[in-house]
Amino acid sequence: MSDPILATKLYKPVPRPEQILRTRLHGRLTEGLSRKLTLISAPAGFGKTTLLGGWMAAVHAGSGSSVDRPRVAWVSLDARDHHPTRFLTYVVAALQTLDPNPADPSLGRGLLERLQAPQPPSMESVLTSLLNQIASLADKIILVLDDAHLAGCDPIYAGIAFLLEHMPPQLHLILTTREDPPLPLARYRARGQLTEIRADDL
Repeated sequence: MSDPILATKLYKPVPRPEQILRTRLHGRLTEGLSRKLTLISAPAGFGKTTLLGGWMAAVHAGSGSSVDRPRVAWVSLDARDHHPTRFLTYVVAALQTLDPNPADPSLGRGLLERLQAPQPPSMESVLTSLLNQIASLADKIILVLDDAHLAGCDPIYAGIAFLLEHMPPQLHLILTTREDPPLPLARYRARGQLTEIRADDL
């Protein structure tokens, strides 16, 4: 990927002042952090992104030390992100926004340059590097892939499955989507690794 990174794709949604507080759903999202994956699956217009924006604001404003609050890396996906290299570039860039030194981030160091190379590394190679680095952190990190269905293709979903299979306890993944992804959701559900929020909940 030689195109510059579009910074606005990494912006977290800001809740509107008149937004209704969804206390019950916020509680489910917070409880879900003990699992690997939160799946928010519903058609367009059901408020998936709005729900997450309100929840993140509530968590940030909550009581307790800010050190104990999870940090959120956000990627707003679109149809151009179905290429693995572009997808990985935005995932790495989103995680680097959490680094205390964004001008020279240690998290994912060197990965963006490798992804720009004529022969970029494989999906598993990049994700392995990221997972190893995240596993050494003390903080809880949430990675949100918003509108995951737009970038959905077999290589992307294979990478997400790899991420979930090898995820350290410091990392939690949230997917918002209009349709269920081709992931082994039944297995995650049986293992207690999945929180689901669907149209009927919203």
